[in-house]
Amino acid sequence: MELVNVDARRKRFEAIAPAVIDAVRRYLARRTDPATADDVLSETLLICWRRLDEMPAEHLPWAYGVARNCLANADRGRRRQARLTARIATLDPPPEVAPAPAATGTDLTAVLAEMRPEDAELLRLWAWEDLTPPQIAQVLGVSVNAATIRLHRAKLRLRKLIEAAGHEESTEGSRP
Repeated sequence: MELVNVDARRKRFEAIAPAVIDAVRRYLARRTDPATADDVLSETLLICWRRLDEMPAEHLPWAYGVARNCLANADRGRRRQARLTARIATLDPPPEVAPAPAATGTDLTAVLAEMRPEDAELLRLWAWEDLTPPQIAQVLGVSVNAATIRLHRAKLRLRKLIEAAGHEESTEGSRP
């Protein structure tokens, strides 16, 4: 009997996995470097397999939430490594290196980098992942109302930053 459950579980995971893999890979590619994205994708899939019985019918927002948490863990690990590197560098400093040139222009990536990380993530989930406020709420682990309000405020902040950067406001979709 146990073999039947394992087989059914495997089939369910195999049916869900392609959509999860593609969507989570794109989600991570927009948020981190390729090596970290691959590591986090692997960890996300492992957690999805382990917690398959907890996965809701609408599995993609749930998987985004798992990937988001795994990426946060990877970022914390990277920060710990950077602190360790800084401590080592004070004991044995590397040779002087010229600073990288500053980026110019005000593309969307630069504008998002100026925003609070929470606001930028909301906007990415909405615009890049094409999630609705209820799905965003599931990813972030907040109420639908909170996600809707935060998304609205993040859009307003984005508009202000774009206008401050000298771009004209888009009239697309506005009412006369």
